[in-house]
Amino acid sequence: MSSKQSLELDGYDVDCFESAVRGLDLISRTFEGVVVSDIRMPGLDGMQFMEKALAIDPDLPVVLITGHGDVPLAVAAMRAGAYDFIEKPFAAKHLLSVVARALEKRALTLENRALRSAIGSGDDLETRLSGRSPAIESLRRQIRAVARTDADVLIVGETGTGKEVAARALHDLSERSAKPFVAINCAALPADLIESELFGHEQGAFAGAMRARFGKFEHAQGGTIFLDEIESMPLSLQVKLLRVVQDRAITRLGSNDPVALDVRFIATSKLDLEAEAAEGRFRADLLYRINVVTLHIPALRERSEDVPRIFLELVAEAAGRYHRDPPEVPAAVLADLAKSTWPGNVRELRNAADRFLLGLSEQGEQTNGGNDARVLADRMAEFEKNAISATLIANGGRLKPTYEALGLSRKTLYEKMQKYDLQRDAFAETEDAQ
Repeated sequence: MSSKQSLELDGYDVDCFESAVRGLDLISRTFEGVVVSDIRMPGLDGMQFMEKALAIDPDLPVVLITGHGDVPLAVAAMRAGAYDFIEKPFAAKHLLSVVARALEKRALTLENRALRSAIGSGDDLETRLSGRSPAIESLRRQIRAVARTDADVLIVGETGTGKEVAARALHDLSERSAKPFVAINCAALPADLIESELFGHEQGAFAGAMRARFGKFEHAQGGTIFLDEIESMPLSLQVKLLRVVQDRAITRLGSNDPVALDVRFIATSKLDLEAEAAEGRFRADLLYRINVVTLHIPALRERSEDVPRIFLELVAEAAGRYHRDPPEVPAAVLADLAKSTWPGNVRELRNAADRFLLGLSEQGEQTNGGNDARVLADRMAEFEKNAISATLIANGGRLKPTYEALGLSRKTLYEKMQKYDLQRDAFAETEDAQ
């Protein structure tokens, strides 16, 4: 009896996928189930699949199935965040027991999130897109405003700023959250299989098409299609995508019958698409179809006051992944981090947090990097603001250790906080921070 049959006989709803990539489409932070995956698979293997799944939700229980020779690999997977592993051959009873415990954990995780949302803002956007700067707070307001609509969205931002995080938040906060979130990396589409991958095909549509197959567009029915790096899509395909966005229908290869689509499109770009369209590298008509709403993700250098807080969160996240106690981060280190331009943005900052946790950071690793031509007063003011913010964060918002560490009087600290619009509540871990 297969594992699928065993689980279904015990009352579980089971979805099986021919490839791990397909399974990723259904995973979200609101996904109520758990994942059971073999380690040895063609294409995306179990370890890679787990890494991508946990990037979507670090609290998702992933159970790996392994052969006897893969036990050391499975142990490594446990350290990397797997919930459990099952060694072949295994009894159906053992699988059912592990899945039952994993589902209990998942239910508790979702319940706790719901409780936190009930007493907080109603969602977890502050966790996903962390920070207290005006730029990031404005972005969160825009996401909440547009999430429950069906408007297509274009998300623009530099590499590593969190464009996919924002896209998934839009999906998870929408009425489509229970349906697939199908991610399409436009820069990685194989030229010879583009149309088949996206539109699907009928049996015999081309050599090797032994049976009919849904494409990614049709697989997203009822959900969201995420077009990552849409600026990389070939012009020839942009024409066909324009028709799909406009008509909300596709036609499989080898067929003349259109299939209606109930989907929302979210696209991202690291380039200015209006400039690309002006240069003829992107179709203007597609741009005007896809950017009903445009969201701009700020770079870290545009919200440097958020860097210390994000770094502490990333260090804590890394500590969980590596099963270590999070170390204390000196205020001086946080202040130095806030001075860096971070060209790789949050992605680069996450790597720095991993290195810090593992004790691999090098002295002077974080440098200003840019040729800052601002007047000295502006640069000193930014440094002072970042130093105060970093020290407040390091001290959990407590004022006394902050002004003592900075060598200021209490009155002077208050005046500087007022000057730089640093609200005490934004840094306090508890209500009684003094």
